[in-house]
Amino acid sequence: MLRNLHKRLCAVALLGLLAPAAHAELGDYSVWQTAWNLVSPPSPDNRVTAAQSGAAQYPLLDNPSGFNDGFSAGKYGVWQTITMSPDSDSTCSDGSPYKFFVNRAPNTSNMLIYFEPGGACWDYESCTNPSGSILGARNPHGIPDNYMSLLNPGASLVTPFVTRVSPFEQIKTQNWNIVYVPYCTGDVFGGDKVAVYTGPNAGDPTNVFYHNGVRNTRSVVAWLKNHLQRPAQLFITGSSAGGVGSLVNYYPFRRDMAPDKAFLIDDSGPLMDAPAGGDPTVHPSIPLHTQIRTAWNVAAPIAYLAAELTALDPNNFGTIYAALSQKLPNDRMGLTHFWQDAIFSDYSYGRFFADIINAPDATTRSQRINARWTADTTDLRNTLAGLSNFGGYFPQYRALNKSHCTEIVDFKNGDIQERNLQLRDFINSVLDGSGPILQASEASPAADYAKPFNLLYWTVDQILGD
Repeated sequence: MLRNLHKRLCAVALLGLLAPAAHAELGDYSVWQTAWNLVSPPSPDNRVTAAQSGAAQYPLLDNPSGFNDGFSAGKYGVWQTITMSPDSDSTCSDGSPYKFFVNRAPNTSNMLIYFEPGGACWDYESCTNPSGSILGARNPHGIPDNYMSLLNPGASLVTPFVTRVSPFEQIKTQNWNIVYVPYCTGDVFGGDKVAVYTGPNAGDPTNVFYHNGVRNTRSVVAWLKNHLQRPAQLFITGSSAGGVGSLVNYYPFRRDMAPDKAFLIDDSGPLMDAPAGGDPTVHPSIPLHTQIRTAWNVAAPIAYLAAELTALDPNNFGTIYAALSQKLPNDRMGLTHFWQDAIFSDYSYGRFFADIINAPDATTRSQRINARWTADTTDLRNTLAGLSNFGGYFPQYRALNKSHCTEIVDFKNGDIQERNLQLRDFINSVLDGSGPILQASEASPAADYAKPFNLLYWTVDQILGD
């Protein structure tokens, strides 16, 4: 039944792509050009240059000539699995081939990039996680070809941004070329290290783990440049680990794709202010950032960024917002997360502070985690408030996924009642606004707690095990 539904949705989506846009935008093709594209797909016009493929650090490496990546240029409105060769410097954590997914549109060059959510890991316990008791990372055994099937709604329906036809939301980017960037490296798309994790007990298997997120992303950029047209408009977003991925990869991705207009929304993947060597009682994310610098070799990718983002301090990842704002004054960018987020905050502090580890009960543990999250979020909110082209949107609570991720499932209930704002207002401010990006923060969760029972959210939480 799901397969038949998938076919019907694809047919409806393709009809939508063929229909003339109500308001043609930069990057949209005429009706006649769209029809011609169905017969003769547009050729790539922004191929990887010799300088880019031969760069000393993080070159753009595509598949070798003749490699069967699975792509059909004239196939529109359906997900295509793109398999990358090891020659592209890409791999999942277990050494299996990296794959990503493209849903091509004949009516526009505009492109949406979505970085997948999925946790993180940085040691034997979290990257191997034999008991399942430690927070870990998604897809430790690679990515199947049918990953974007409706049989896997955790990917294919994770957000309205990646659905051509959504029962919950309609947004203009559903008519764009959509690229889904899966997560299988445990490093929030920001690592560059082959780690060898050994267990605490004799006989524990050694885990060779490829934290290869940066190189995987570079291979995606290389492939897109060599196979699709240059996007007039480029929107990069992601949730949780993918939110961090969208943030740390935004500048090189945007630089190399060379769009006329570019946008970023980081959903629930913040890089908090955490100066190396600072005081964790003031900057609670310092222990986490210290851990991942070594575990993922973050120093190399950060130095690569800092070479062009001159306001980025390699010793403080939280300076990336001001650095992007300064470097890209005409881009429209934003970050959003909930004050009551209980998942990213747990990853951030749960294994690093003795008073949390030794909390007498779950309630006390949660309170101690949230106190640190509140301190970090307050600093981040204040930082973004000083940036006209990098907005911050901070609602309090949603009864879904422990208030983690604002743009998954639907865009509802990420409202700020005190100002009569919805999450869509923030999205629209980034994608369609002019002038300063919306800055908004909710003071109290009381109105959110008083909302009626939501059957959809309850069902999703049962599937997620929350």
